[in-house]
Amino acid sequence: MKNNEVLEERITAQGCTGHLSAVEDAIYVIGGKWKLKIIIVLQENGNIRFNELQRNIPGISARVLSNELKDLELNGFVKRVVHAEQTPVVVEYISTDYSRTLQPVIMSLSEWGKTHKRNIREDAF
Repeated sequence: MKNNEVLEERITAQGCTGHLSAVEDAIYVIGGKWKLKIIIVLQENGNIRFNELQRNIPGISARVLSNELKDLELNGFVKRVVHAEQTPVVVEYISTDYSRTLQPVIMSLSEWGKTHKRNIREDAF
């Protein structure tokens, strides 16, 4: 498999630093309690308004959601669409194509998380 081949490469100090820097960049952009949840809800629902998005993410405040959406929009994961021709004005948020490139990453993290939880439970007994 290609992924295993990459992992089996000889890692040098310089290569390790480069990998760690890339991982830090990724975690900075999608890390935190809410960003991945927002991305997933947007991918599942398509166009969604702010209040509906908030209802789909239990526990998130309007202020935090607003800030997270601004960060995600700045980084190209979310597009804010304003329908000014309607009264009242309607604002929707949509997942971008770039956001969908995270799907394999999210699935890999999910599988790793399940394995990790299983390992921790087995070691606890």
